[in-house]
Amino acid sequence: MLIAHGTVVDGAGNPPVPNASVLVRDGLIHAVGTDVTRELVPRGETLREIDATGRTVMPGLIDAHCHMTYGESRSEEEIDLYTSPESRTLKAAFHAQKVLRSGVTGISQPGGSYYIGVALRDAVRDGIVQGPRMTSAGRYLSTSNGLTDWYPDSVGVPEGSIGIVHNRLDDMIDEVRHQVKNGVDLIKLADSPYGDFQAFTTHEMTVLADLAHQLGKKITIHARGSAEVDAAVTAGMDWIMHGNILSDETVAHLAESGTPLVPTLLLLANAGDWGHLVGAPAPLRDGMKRMLEKSADALHRAHAAGVPMVLGTDSGFSLSPYGVWHARELDLLMRYAGLTSLEAIKAGTSNGALMLGLEGLIGTVAPGMIADLIVVNGDPVADITVLQRREAIETVVQDGRVVEFDEDAIARSWPHDRGIGYSVTDLTYDVVHGLGNGADPRDLTAPEGVRFDDEHAADLVSDLRRRERSAGTF
Repeated sequence: MLIAHGTVVDGAGNPPVPNASVLVRDGLIHAVGTDVTRELVPRGETLREIDATGRTVMPGLIDAHCHMTYGESRSEEEIDLYTSPESRTLKAAFHAQKVLRSGVTGISQPGGSYYIGVALRDAVRDGIVQGPRMTSAGRYLSTSNGLTDWYPDSVGVPEGSIGIVHNRLDDMIDEVRHQVKNGVDLIKLADSPYGDFQAFTTHEMTVLADLAHQLGKKITIHARGSAEVDAAVTAGMDWIMHGNILSDETVAHLAESGTPLVPTLLLLANAGDWGHLVGAPAPLRDGMKRMLEKSADALHRAHAAGVPMVLGTDSGFSLSPYGVWHARELDLLMRYAGLTSLEAIKAGTSNGALMLGLEGLIGTVAPGMIADLIVVNGDPVADITVLQRREAIETVVQDGRVVEFDEDAIARSWPHDRGIGYSVTDLTYDVVHGLGNGADPRDLTAPEGVRFDDEHAADLVSDLRRRERSAGTF
């Protein structure tokens, strides 16, 4: 296949090359440059030619934080409790094609329910399911003070939860061994929800990292605060998720180690910027805005120190649905971390190769690399937001083949079963009688265009009491 006469953005941070062509053979990039023509194709070989004049040719995006089992849920209960494992699996397979259609040709799933991610990874690899190539963790490994011990002790940890909770190191070690037995690519630890304390000890992190590496697997961690990020670097985590609050000492430690950071700003920004349009609770919106503001300072200092950054989105929530917002993270990295557009594209392509276990094999447009490519109608170097427009992603190439999509099918939505909800706020006396402005309370039910019926609204994020109390600590 010859992708001819486009502007090549190689994903390695180099300046764009206009009027260049890319020759693909046997799933790999064979040649790139302004002198690449059909003359390089041996006589008798079949050639497919794509005219990329006026287009950008670049690597497919890699999303290092994409949760395929979340089902675009509106509450944690929907993620953990509702919908059978069988249906969750089918929905994950359905949603995978949406992600690929958006120009994301590779993802890493840092945690999800059961071992659905492992099965989905294999199904994509074997051509059974259309979706991005992927790696997957199992359930998050957390403590009772970490991210995924959502529910009161009287409820416990449901089997379908995205997290598994252990408070003894021996039990944590057992969990790592079982997850590796069941085929995961990486282990995901989940430290404190908002970074206000360190939930794992540094010793626990170190033991688990050493074990994962001994077993040939990678390990990462949800770590928002400076203490747990610093401990994660000491422990030898392969990459770190978030890093919203960082001291100068932690930034220096992180930079010296070369450990990549996946800031994952999308969920914070979508909730803070637009959550009010879909009824997201005010404490959640305000808390995420505060976290985003704090992140700007930490991430700018980390970028200035040379910390490698990687695109990650937390796609899978109702606030970050599949195949819609992945490329917005690039714009957010520019705004909140100070990356240039070429640096942001590198964060979204070659820097993500580690998370796919394909360092040096994917993420750049260069001879010998795996041919996962996109042809974009626009110039993302001049305007990074062009990558957010689905219609601008004109061609998706995976393993050297053009992917054909059923556009009508993937335009559908297939969320998890909705929780049982009664309203999005309390119907108090003052709401009905204390308006003070003469308005009819029936006119105040929801923002324009938002339907709060039993299918669409339920309990939008179903703020658990603990999360409500903790919102002020963002």
